[in-house]
Amino acid sequence: MAATALPPLPPQFKSIQHHLRTAQELDKREPVVAYYCRLYAMQTGMKIDSKTPECRKFLSKLMDQLEAMKKQFGDNEAITQEIVGSAHVENYALKMFLYADNEDRAGQFHKNMIKSFYTASLLIDVLTVFGELSEENAQHRKYARWKAAYIHNCLKNGEIPQPGPIGLEGENFADVEKEEAGSSSVHSGTTQPASSSTYEANNIPTSNYTGIHIPPGAHAPANTPAEVPHNTGVTSNTIQPAPQNIPLVDPSLYSAQSAGKVVRLTPEDFARAQKYCKYAGSALQYEDVSTAVQNLQKALKLLITGRE
Repeated sequence: MAATALPPLPPQFKSIQHHLRTAQELDKREPVVAYYCRLYAMQTGMKIDSKTPECRKFLSKLMDQLEAMKKQFGDNEAITQEIVGSAHVENYALKMFLYADNEDRAGQFHKNMIKSFYTASLLIDVLTVFGELSEENAQHRKYARWKAAYIHNCLKNGEIPQPGPIGLEGENFADVEKEEAGSSSVHSGTTQPASSSTYEANNIPTSNYTGIHIPPGAHAPANTPAEVPHNTGVTSNTIQPAPQNIPLVDPSLYSAQSAGKVVRLTPEDFARAQKYCKYAGSALQYEDVSTAVQNLQKALKLLITGRE
């Protein structure tokens, strides 16, 4: 990674400190995701304050880091092509979410799964670099933040959390964020003090989650993304690779193909088909066969019928 050290984080940028910390943690393990975390922080910081001298200095150094990473990974199409980068970040965020969800539903509550829920929500933030969030991703982000707060507060108070999407009113996310802020600084050099909560009260989920459908962890990829759990005093069984349910090939595709109808595809159709193929390729990097097959079927259906 770039040797350029960031100056102290201006108070105006406290809302992006966790995204920058996540970038630091992923530099060696997932440099592509780390790059887009910094890009999100850069774009968000520009919107917050690009005129104050300390903010301009910070953004300038952050830009240097981005340029250095772009030069270092210039041959990686996930950096050079947004559609590939979007699929890569989305799959990694989903991987973290499903790992945490799998642990939650199994009743295995520990700091590492809280952090995975929390980090998944940050990475879904990062997806806004590529455009507006899908409704599904927005729902996952909201649920992940709520779950991280709920389980954290239960463990803190000596209570046993209830697994899955239970009906519980809003939790305060401040404690989770303060703990994360105090765990590491967001720049090389001197350690920064822990800041107050990133999210204001009106951003904390308060709705009842009884009726919200969150996909179970049965489709979690074989390899979990988070670090080895710290000793939290909570017993956690070794996670075994979960069996994957491979979707059946849509039989209508065979009949449509055998009909031999000529379909006129638009440039937008080709772009969407390419997107599904990229998503499938990225899913295979995480051994997520089910998601890969689903996306390949979407691409095939679009190319054969001209419809999604």
